[in-house]
Amino acid sequence: MSGWLVLSLAVITEIIWALSLKLVQVSPNRWLIAGSALLSFLNMGLLSWAMRDIPAGTAYAIWTGLGAIGVTIGGIIWFGDPLGAARIACLALIVAGVAGLKLVS
Repeated sequence: MSGWLVLSLAVITEIIWALSLKLVQVSPNRWLIAGSALLSFLNMGLLSWAMRDIPAGTAYAIWTGLGAIGVTIGGIIWFGDPLGAARIACLALIVAGVAGLKLVS
């Protein structure tokens, strides 16, 4: 499997994992906690696997950057987190950085 495909799965898992942490705080139960822990292990495993084919710094920066964007959007949609011009501008900067790393890799 391509390192970029695995990294994409790692990003998706990262977003779900981080949002699950918020959900555990809102509605704690043992199943959500166990699911969050399982997602954490899966997340790290996928990132590690992606780093076989992608430079570590590039993979990590893309994983954290896209993860931050996804968690921010998910927080806005599902948890009512605020959205303003400054947050949108910061997210745009993250997108630019991630795209730049992909282009030079």
